[in-house]
Amino acid sequence: MASLLSISSTPLTRTTTPLISHISSSFKGNTRILKSSSNLFTSIKLSKSRTRAPFVIFNKVSVVSDVGDDSSNGSVRFRLNNLGPQPGATKNRKRKGRGHSAGQGGSCGFGMRGQKSRSGPGVRKGFEGGQMPLYRRLPKLRGIAGGMSAGLPKYVPVNLKDIEEAGFQEGEEVSLESLKQKGLINPSGRERRLPLKILGDGELSVKLNFKARAFSSSAKEKLEAAGCSLTVLPGRKKWVKPSVAKNLARAEEYFAKKRAAASDSADSSSA
Repeated sequence: MASLLSISSTPLTRTTTPLISHISSSFKGNTRILKSSSNLFTSIKLSKSRTRAPFVIFNKVSVVSDVGDDSSNGSVRFRLNNLGPQPGATKNRKRKGRGHSAGQGGSCGFGMRGQKSRSGPGVRKGFEGGQMPLYRRLPKLRGIAGGMSAGLPKYVPVNLKDIEEAGFQEGEEVSLESLKQKGLINPSGRERRLPLKILGDGELSVKLNFKARAFSSSAKEKLEAAGCSLTVLPGRKKWVKPSVAKNLARAEEYFAKKRAAASDSADSSSA
């Protein structure tokens, strides 16, 4: 190495014997034209370095300018190699009981004490430690909004236009049985025990005798204007205790006497 450094201090001339030929170099030419400079040994390989392969990027999303794509706005065409969820759409689940490195500390997010921190099945949904739970503190409703009969139909409805199209003759009786015979209604299941109700959709051109449990206000006005006779059938009486039935009978008798006395006083005053 000292001999190499002495070359730069001694100028090269035609009379001197060159020493460059004894040095391993990549220079392929005439050494006599070399000049003394500080960059003389830049091309000398002092060590063999391994060359790395070029870095290649795979699955690179390319911007295409097809029909419907706006390359100026940077829109990317979806392909099989670049499909995936949006950033932040998915995240890793918490791995309970994997030590402090999992991120939940020593208790793994279950707390320090209590039944829910112990191993095992825990408690069922809705359990409140033995006190009256919420689903039992609510009003004791049963069925649909307060009872099995609430929200269900209470009548078999029939409109006046359907009765007109059924072809009843003048003076005939319109009841639940006659409507069944005409094939206008065909109740089944629970509806077989429901009473009849007449609704006022449509018009009636003939005089008929109606027997039903209820009439709508519009149907009642139209039927009375057409000269039809209306008979309101009594409903099924609700069972009451004998003591309550006795008190109801006494109350009905009392109010009947009171109405009779009021009507007599009205007649005497008018006379």
